[in-house]
Amino acid sequence: MTTPASHRAARAPVRQAALLLGLVFLVVGVLGFIPGITTDYGSLEFASHESGAELFGLFQVSILHNLVHVAYGLAGLMLAGTAAGAYSYLLVGGAVYLVLWVYGLSVGHDSDANFVPLNTADDWLHFVLGITMIGLALALGRRRGARTDAR
Repeated sequence: MTTPASHRAARAPVRQAALLLGLVFLVVGVLGFIPGITTDYGSLEFASHESGAELFGLFQVSILHNLVHVAYGLAGLMLAGTAAGAYSYLLVGGAVYLVLWVYGLSVGHDSDANFVPLNTADDWLHFVLGITMIGLALALGRRRGARTDAR
């Protein structure tokens, strides 16, 4: 039986945000494996800056890159089960994306160190995702019980 308190916790905005982002990452990861949505699909590499495949013809992807999006999406879906998990997913996930943004800006796009691979569009998307995820964690996690909800 659901109590009014558990019903409100089930609809906690921080959980909804983590669930939504988890779904988006999962869908994006799967779309990266679909020819047509991913241009130059024949040049898709496992992990290399030489992967010429681009999601939506804009974001450079590889098999590894797509698998990371799928894993990130699944993590978001699982961690959205509690407000504390959702808060952590958004905060830590956002920090990881900001580190990835700095990494993308630091390594040459044609460098062997660019194994993910990343291009300029990826770099700036990672910046926006990092800021957005951290912002959502801080804005939505401040609500009463958002970080301490055990359910």
